[in-house]
Amino acid sequence: MALPESLSAKFISSFAYKTIKDRLPIILTKVIDMVYRMKIQIAESHGQEGVDELKVIAGRLAKLRNEMQTDKPLIPLTEDGEDVSIWNSYLQEKSESKGSPPSWFCDPWLYVECYMYRRIQQAFNLSPLVSSIDPFRAQKENSFCGSENAIVTLLAHLKTITETSMKDSELKTTFYRLLQVSLWGNKVDLSISSLEERTQDVNPLVQLDSLRPNILVDNSQDTWQTIQRPNSNRIDIILDNAGFELIGDLVLAEFLLASNFANVIYLHGKAMPWFVSDVTQHDLDWTMKALSKSDNSTLVYFGNKWQERLEKGSFVFTEHLFWTLPHDYSLMKSAMPELYNELGKAKIVILKGDLNYRKLTGDRQWDTTTRFDVALQGFHPAPVVSLRTLKADVQVGLKPGQAEECRAANENWMVTGEYAVIQFSSLVL
Repeated sequence: MALPESLSAKFISSFAYKTIKDRLPIILTKVIDMVYRMKIQIAESHGQEGVDELKVIAGRLAKLRNEMQTDKPLIPLTEDGEDVSIWNSYLQEKSESKGSPPSWFCDPWLYVECYMYRRIQQAFNLSPLVSSIDPFRAQKENSFCGSENAIVTLLAHLKTITETSMKDSELKTTFYRLLQVSLWGNKVDLSISSLEERTQDVNPLVQLDSLRPNILVDNSQDTWQTIQRPNSNRIDIILDNAGFELIGDLVLAEFLLASNFANVIYLHGKAMPWFVSDVTQHDLDWTMKALSKSDNSTLVYFGNKWQERLEKGSFVFTEHLFWTLPHDYSLMKSAMPELYNELGKAKIVILKGDLNYRKLTGDRQWDTTTRFDVALQGFHPAPVVSLRTLKADVQVGLKPGQAEECRAANENWMVTGEYAVIQFSSLVL
C-alpha cells in the first residue's frame, strides 16, 4: 500500500507550517529567556563557571532558532548520549534517501519537531555543570498548582468510588467517566500554547456531559470489554503531559487496580524533557511530593498511597529512549523489538495524547475515513486504545461526512483540542 505523504511545513496552509514558522521559535525564545533568568540561582550553586555555561547554552539555543527560521539543513548531534548514534543514523538515512540533508520547512513535521526538542536537550547536556536543568520544569509545576481545585475534586471522587462496592453496571459507568477524565486532561498542553500557562480550573467531572458530543470516535465499549479479560494482569499507559493530565491518568490507573482489572500498571514516561510538558521521572516524583505535602487530606492520602504503589510495584514507572526518538511506532518492532515485546505482555496499551497519536499514525495525510488499524501500519503489540484531543492535522477512523461537519462548525477543528477520540484496535499480529 502506498502511504500518504507526511505532514510537513512545506504545505504553507498547514498547521505544520504555522508550528515551524511561529510556535517553535516562540518556545525556543522562552527557553532562552528562562536560561538568562536562572543566572542568580546558578551563581549561588555553581559560581561564575555555571553562569558562563548558561551563556553558552543560550547561544546554542539561539543558533538552533536561527537554523529553524532560515530553513537550514539538520545537522548531526555532537554529544555522547546513548541515543546519539540512532539519531545520527536516522539523519544519514534520510539524507541519502532524499539526496540532501532534511531541513525544517521541507521535511516531515514529526521528525523536525522531535529533532528540535532533542537539540534543546543537547544544549544542556554539553554543559555538565547545569545539564540536569529541565527548561520546562516551572511551567509543568505551575500547571499542577493552578489546577489544584480540580485535582481536589477529582481525588475526592476517586476516594469515594474506590471505597464503594459497585455492581458491574456501576463499574462500567465509572470506567467510562474516568476514561473521559483521562482523555480531556489532554486539553492542557503547554507545547501547543507555546509555554503559556494553562490549567484545569473547573470541575472535570461536571464538564464530561457537555464535552461528550465532541468525542468523534468513542470505542469505550471495546476498551471496557478488553480490560475485563483475564488474559493478563498488566495494563500499560504511555503517558503524555504532567500536571492535571498526569493526575487523571493516575486516577484511571488507581480505579483499574482497585477494581481488580489489573494488579500492575506500567507507566511509560520520557527519559528527558520533551514537548514541553511530557512526564519525566522527576515530574512524577515531584507530583507525589506535592500531593503528600498538601494541606488537603485527600491529596495527602493519594500521594502516600501512590508512592507506596511505586515502591511495592503495583505502579511501575519506566523510561525508554524510544519515546524520544524520531521514529513513528510502526518502526518499533524492528528498531526496538525488546520494547515491542514488553508491551505485548499487557492486556491493553493506553496511549495518551496528540504526539502519541501522531506517532501511531505516522503523522501522514491520511484520509479521515481511513481505518485506525490500517493507519497503525503494523503496530499491534497488544490491543491498543488512543485517548487523544486533536491538536494536529491528522485524523483517521471517522465516518463519511464527519470531517466535513466538523470543518463547517470550525475551520480549525483538527488543531484546537476541542474535539477528541477514544480509538481502539484489537488486531494483534
